[in-house]
Amino acid sequence: MGMPMASHSRTQKLADSPQLFESDFLNFFSRVHPSIPAIVFVPVVVAMEWLGANGGYGALQLIGLSLAGIGIWTLTEYWLHRLVFHWQPDNAFGRRMHFIIHGIHHDHPNDKLRLVMPPAVAIPLAALFYLAFTLAFGTPAAYPLFGGFIFGYLAYDYTHYYVHHFVPRSDLGKRLREQHMRHHFQDHRFGYGVSSPIWDVVFKTLPRRPK
Repeated sequence: MGMPMASHSRTQKLADSPQLFESDFLNFFSRVHPSIPAIVFVPVVVAMEWLGANGGYGALQLIGLSLAGIGIWTLTEYWLHRLVFHWQPDNAFGRRMHFIIHGIHHDHPNDKLRLVMPPAVAIPLAALFYLAFTLAFGTPAAYPLFGGFIFGYLAYDYTHYYVHHFVPRSDLGKRLREQHMRHHFQDHRFGYGVSSPIWDVVFKTLPRRPK
C-alpha cells in the first residue's frame, strides 16, 4: 500500500499550485487560464498581418516575413529559457526571483494555471520586442515579422501546455514531449527548446537518452 500512496503524493505535488506571494492580489496575477494568451495575442497577430498588407506586401511576402518572425521566436525561446529561466544566482534575492520566474515550474510542472505566461509578464515583454523589431527592421516590414514572432510565442505556450497535460500521437509531438520531460526529470541543462528542437541540435543541448 505504501508505493501507490507515495506515487499519488508525488503526482499531487507535481500538480500543486502553491502561493508565490503573501498577497492574494499578486498571486492572482501569477496564475492564468490557458485560453488567455490566445485571447490577448491572436488579435495582435491579425493586426500585424493586416498592417503589413496595408503597407504594400503581397501574400507571399507576408508569408515569408511571418516565417522569418517565427524563426526569430524559436531562437529567442531557446536563449530566454537557457539564459534567463535557468539563470543560477548566488544571492537570496536572485534565488527568489529565479524561483518566481521558473523554479516553481520545475517544482510543480503540472500546475495547470502556471503553464502559459501570465499577461502581466507577456504584454510588457511583447511591447519591448515590438519596439526592437521596429527599430531593427523599420515599418512596414516589422509588422509581419512581429506577427510571426507572436504566432511562434503562442505555438510555444500551447505546445508547453500540451506536452504537460496530453500524450501526443504524432511522431513530432512524441519527440517534443520526450525532450521536455527529459529536461524536467533527467537533466535541466539540456532541452531548452519547447516548441522546436532545432536550436538544441545546433547548440548541442539535445537531451540524451540513457545508454
